[in-house]
Amino acid sequence: MSLSTLSKFVKLEVLLLLVGALSSVSCSRVMAPDTEIVAMQSGQYKLDKDHASLVFKINHLGFSSYVGRFNALDASLDFDPEKIESSRLNVIVDMKSIDVNNPKFADDLRGSDWLDVKKFPQAVFKTTRFVESKEKNSYRFEGELTFHGVTAPVMLDVKFNGGGRNFLTRKFTLGFSASTNFKRSAFGADNMVSFGVGDDIELEIHAEFQKAS
Repeated sequence: MSLSTLSKFVKLEVLLLLVGALSSVSCSRVMAPDTEIVAMQSGQYKLDKDHASLVFKINHLGFSSYVGRFNALDASLDFDPEKIESSRLNVIVDMKSIDVNNPKFADDLRGSDWLDVKKFPQAVFKTTRFVESKEKNSYRFEGELTFHGVTAPVMLDVKFNGGGRNFLTRKFTLGFSASTNFKRSAFGADNMVSFGVGDDIELEIHAEFQKAS
C-alpha cells in the first residue's frame, strides 16, 4: 500500500469515527426522558446543584410580583416509584444566597428586619406525608417548613417531568418541578405586611436529581 493510499485510508477511518460519534450524540439528544414513573429506578438520589433553582414571588404594593431566587440549596430524595407515598424529600436552603438582581437590596433583605440570616442561616423543608395523586405524574405532599425560626406545615405540589440516563453525565436522573405557597407572617417574618408588601410567598422549584452511587 502506497503512502498516499494509506493516508486516504486513515482519513476515511477518522471520518467514519467522527460520523459515528456525532450520530450517537444526535440519537441521545432526541431521546426524551421516560415519563412513566413506575419505570424509574428506586433508591437514594442527590440534587444536581447545577440544574436546580428555587424562585420566590411576592406581591409588591399591588403593582407587580417581585421575583427573586436562592442560589445555594441542597436536597436528598428517597424515591420509590412503586409507592410514591413512601418517597421522602429533604431540602436545605442557604438564606444568605438570596438574589434579587440588586446586591444592595439583597443585603437589606439579609438583615434583621427581614430574613435575619445571622440568626436564621438556613431554611429546611422535609415531607411528612403523602396527601394525594392529582393528575398523571402530579402529586401533593404535606411537609414541615422551618423558616425564620418557626416550623409549620405547608403543602407541596410536585410534578414528575421524566427520568432516564443523562447522556452528558451518564447518571440516572429524575426531573421534577414543584410549587408551594405560605404566609410569611405565620413564620414571624411580617415586616411591612401592613404597608402592602405581600404576605403570601409563592415558591417554584425546578430540579434534577442524580442516582446516588
